[in-house]
Amino acid sequence: MISNFRLHLLGLSLLVGVAAPWAANAQASISNVGSGSVEDRVTSLERISNAQAQLLQQLQQQLSDNQRDIDSLRGQIQENQYQLNQVTERQKDLYQQLDKVSSGAQAPASGDAAPAATVDGSTASDSASAAPVQGGDANSDYNAAVALVLEKKQNEQAIAAFQAFVKKYPDSTYQPNANYWLGQLNYNKGKKDDAAYYFATVVKNYPKSPKSADALYKVGVIMQEKGDSAKAKAVYQQVVKQYPNTDAAKQAQKRAAAL
Repeated sequence: MISNFRLHLLGLSLLVGVAAPWAANAQASISNVGSGSVEDRVTSLERISNAQAQLLQQLQQQLSDNQRDIDSLRGQIQENQYQLNQVTERQKDLYQQLDKVSSGAQAPASGDAAPAATVDGSTASDSASAAPVQGGDANSDYNAAVALVLEKKQNEQAIAAFQAFVKKYPDSTYQPNANYWLGQLNYNKGKKDDAAYYFATVVKNYPKSPKSADALYKVGVIMQEKGDSAKAKAVYQQVVKQYPNTDAAKQAQKRAAAL
């Protein structure tokens, strides 16, 4: 009985001797793992935070780039819409003309296309007599007026034709071009006040027209040639601000810097 008790006591002692170091090592290991885990977590959190900050910065840059792309696309869409409206207007005029031809409709008398009065109140009746008869078709009448300038070199008749066009087709998509032609033709004749009036009409009534930037620039040129440097510079600055990245803006910037 005593012998068995001693054996059990000895076994228990041996078990305690073996278990104690193991427990101490285990405790040390747990403590080390716990300490290393917190540091690892802090390091991981720092890395995650840095990565998120970089990702946020990249996303912000991407959003900025996307916004610029959207603005650029919006400008292209507006330009395409304007061109589409021009095509639609031309097709409508063509269909109307075809309907008139097929139904045997007669063209209006030449008196219906009397030339409009100029800015100074005078009329162009002398040159109107040589202008082509208005046929009721905006597309044909506009092309005929352009032909007087480019092909026949009859600028006086062209002025009368464009004046008649502007008066007869107030809703035509050719209005900005016709007014621009009137501005240029009057400028070539030395009638700078009349030229400025027509150029300003393009800017005021058709600000989104491709002709608007050049028209505003030429108003500045006329002001400069008339000796009003302050007003000319103001107009040039407006061109740069309102129509950036255009040839007119580049020319306006050069002239403004020289004043």
